Amino acid sequence: MLVARLLAGDFGQGPKRARLDTQPVLGFSDEDKIGTIQPHDDALVITLRIGGYDVKRVMVDQGSAVEIMYPDLYKGLNLKPDDLTPYNSPLVSFEGRAVTLKGQIQLPIQTGSEVVEVDFIVIDVYSPYTAIVARLWLQTLGAVSSTLQQKV
Repeated sequence: MLVARLLAGDFGQGPKRARLDTQPVLGFSDEDKIGTIQPHDDALVITLRIGGYDVKRVMVDQGSAVEIMYPDLYKGLNLKPDDLTPYNSPLVSFEGRAVTLKGQIQLPIQTGSEVVEVDFIVIDVYSPYTAIVARLWLQTLGAVSSTLQQKV
């Protein structure tokens, strides 16, 4: 009986809860690479439900500070200039050139059961992607992305 009380941490002061010194690990495993061709240096490109539509070719860019919408998606969602609000901050392209902005629009992005309202900056530049989701989207979801495993 005394051994059981000592193992339970009961030293006459009532039951005590064990304290864990280890923190859970948040990450990806080798199993998460199944279905990808390794090694690779591919961008993380996913399909998201944006504004009620399944949108393909959405790039996840942890280095971007803003969410971007390209002309194909703008036209595909049947958005009009009246749907946009002004966006007055300058934006620089990957090539280092200033980009012409059409405006800004807030649309819902559904990821699983989570829905997040996202402010997209609409630009009139060609891109192989339909949109870019950035750090703020990931942080709002509490998500982590991995280009190695090609997963969010």
